[in-house]
Amino acid sequence: MAQVDKLTFIISPQLKYLGGWLEQLIAESTGKDGKGILPVDLEPSSEVTEYGKDRVFVHIKLPGDNFFDKKVSEIKNAGFPVIEIEMKNIYQLGAEFFRWEFATAVAGFVLDVQPFDQPNVESAKIAARAMMKEYQLKGKLPELKPAFESEGIKVFGDIKAGNLNEAITSFLSKCEIGKSYIAIQAFLRPDEKTWQQLQLLRLKILQKYKAATTLGYGPRFLHSTGQLHKGDSGNGFFIQLISDIQDHVAIPEGAGSDISSISFGTLIRAQALGDKQALIDNKRKVLTIDLGKSISGSLSKLTV
Repeated sequence: MAQVDKLTFIISPQLKYLGGWLEQLIAESTGKDGKGILPVDLEPSSEVTEYGKDRVFVHIKLPGDNFFDKKVSEIKNAGFPVIEIEMKNIYQLGAEFFRWEFATAVAGFVLDVQPFDQPNVESAKIAARAMMKEYQLKGKLPELKPAFESEGIKVFGDIKAGNLNEAITSFLSKCEIGKSYIAIQAFLRPDEKTWQQLQLLRLKILQKYKAATTLGYGPRFLHSTGQLHKGDSGNGFFIQLISDIQDHVAIPEGAGSDISSISFGTLIRAQALGDKQALIDNKRKVLTIDLGKSISGSLSKLTV
């Protein structure tokens, strides 16, 4: 029997940003000591046959909203457990906050984890600070050797491949239906076009591997799913996406100071490298893809 540890949210469009809050609450609170509940937010809709039996679905809706009713009916008819919550009105949002905070505390008790700490978030910070210190001493961040390079895209990881398709296929070859999940970690500038391209990649991965998928922008996700990524039972496959630093906006040494030793772009790259190292230190599987200068063009080349 599959371990049911992935909570997939289906939320009324008017409330869609609630999912991001729930993601942080649940992942950061429960993902530690080799345990955890994976919250799956804003996953593209797919056929029910492409869902593993490791999922529970949560449908949160407002009165009169039937946007996802057909989809939820299909999921229930397929035998998946579904929790349905219909709020009386938009002003009941505060009650939902309380419901989920209380439920998360109870889940922490059942799982026997301390929901109020985040030990692995700190480990990623330590690794990132070490990267920044090296930059300040040597004038550059650690340089990694790519497994291969093609059309301005570099791929880093423990794989053998001659092209992008082979790289992703090789990396995900041991993905298990009903057990694994695949996390896309995008250290990229967020905009609508990039989001749509990332969601398309996510959908292709879901359809091919039938594993739960998550998508988060770095460094934001480091304080939400980032804790679970390193602290859970280790069933995740992590695809880290980075790009050339576009804008070197200086970080002042102090308030009002004109002196700076590092830019925001370099800081974000150090955070990506630090998170990768923290994942590796926790024996996680990581594939890093440097998209180079053309983020949109490179994303369009990623196939699975």
